[in-house]
Amino acid sequence: MIGVGLVGLGFMGRIHFLAYRGVAGAHVAAVCSRDPRKLTGDWTNSRGNFGPEPGMVDLAGIAPYEDYTAMLKDPAIQLVDLCTPNHLHADAAIQALEAGKHVLVEKAIALTIADADRMLAAAVKSGRMLMVAHVLPFFPEFAYALDAVKSNRYGTLLGAHLKRIIAMPTWSVDFADAEKSGGPAVDLHIHDTHFLGLLAGIPKRVESFGRMVGNSVNYLMTNYDYGPGGPVVTCSAGAIAASGRPFAHGFEIYLERATLSFDSGGVPLTLFTDDGQATQPKLGDGDAVVAFTSELQAAVHAVDTGIEEPLLSGRLARNALAMCLTECESVKLGKPVELG
Repeated sequence: MIGVGLVGLGFMGRIHFLAYRGVAGAHVAAVCSRDPRKLTGDWTNSRGNFGPEPGMVDLAGIAPYEDYTAMLKDPAIQLVDLCTPNHLHADAAIQALEAGKHVLVEKAIALTIADADRMLAAAVKSGRMLMVAHVLPFFPEFAYALDAVKSNRYGTLLGAHLKRIIAMPTWSVDFADAEKSGGPAVDLHIHDTHFLGLLAGIPKRVESFGRMVGNSVNYLMTNYDYGPGGPVVTCSAGAIAASGRPFAHGFEIYLERATLSFDSGGVPLTLFTDDGQATQPKLGDGDAVVAFTSELQAAVHAVDTGIEEPLLSGRLARNALAMCLTECESVKLGKPVELG
């Protein structure tokens, strides 16, 4: 049984805590927070944009730590799950790796490429796994689309458009701050760049048009250049919607013999084939917490077997960050920018 040390008990930490209840072969052995109320089980102020209402949590049998360094000395913990703010990811992950723990860190991996590379190097040096929790591929619609592309059963990927639009959240005071979260073009949009990395790999260059608010890119539209013969891919993402507009994400994916269409705002995943048929594939549970359970189960399986899970790859997460940062650079410069 793998012992998990869950660090950071805000909205995402609460979702991970709930998701671990469905994970086989692991249990939350310890929690760590700077907020003493949360260490007593009072999580009433951990509201987010999905999941059940927050409240009191039973932490019986779970070791509470206010000191992160002390938690890392706990021999009951083999996997550290970091749900801290993005700007704290790098140092906390490296400290855990150096303490001999495997690490699962919430997206984004970090806020700079230098920090992401430090984390990857620390994982290699320690001989422990660095996994990054990008949950999108574990949602049934995105898992189906990824399998359809990778299996090549409908032919080559010709093009795609992704979207991810929200209103500026009221539950996160740092979401718009590029120094702490990366802003919407990183903290939100990195879901899309990570998924594009799985679908089509890293483009040669990007051309982005966007809107700045303060120090962050609040909304952008990007063209991804995969070179001659490559897929034609675009994405729109950001926190530009009015507060009454619910969160919406989705895609249109164009293959040689099929089109996949999905919009969380009301269009279920639909498969259009070249024989003129339109069908809605049977999918698993669409509950977001269930997707997180699948993600965490994959991380636990990787630790248990010693075999890295490709969907949680630190290198893939690093490249997703590079795409986001290059898009932000393109917005600020007003011209296309090549990826290294």
